[in-house]
Amino acid sequence: MLRLRPYQKADADEILSWCQDERAFYQWSAGVLGQYPITQQAFSFVESLMPFTAFDETGIVGFFTLRNPNDLPHELRFGFVIVKPDLRGKGCGKEMLRSALKFVFEIYRAERASLGVFENNLPAYFCYRSVGFSETDSAPAETYCILGEEWKCRELVITSEMLLN
Repeated sequence: MLRLRPYQKADADEILSWCQDERAFYQWSAGVLGQYPITQQAFSFVESLMPFTAFDETGIVGFFTLRNPNDLPHELRFGFVIVKPDLRGKGCGKEMLRSALKFVFEIYRAERASLGVFENNLPAYFCYRSVGFSETDSAPAETYCILGEEWKCRELVITSEMLLN
């Protein structure tokens, strides 16, 4: 059974080992955490957010952060969502996000949650959509220049009402 707990510095080595190549690292971080390969020191940035570690009886299985965009108390924004590579495509990400959304809506009492996902990261996009996130029309896709390519980032949102439907 998957559970969430606050991130601990001791989790960093395991989580950072999951970004096994430069492209995957930038799909995960958009370069916000610095250059590939990332160091523990650079990763310590996540401690300024609301970082969570997902775990089960086998150990650490996922990680994500939450923050208030523009200091808006009614919204929490997901960032740095990642699942252990050998568990991807097996429902672990969905289970982690569903637990996280319980926190967002039932404990924190936010009205909505948001996140950005690159168009070239289809597994993540479909995972987010499967738990209820939908694309927003309020903002056009942002474009990032990464690895000499233009990557478009889609904005996704979910509200507690959407989750219930």
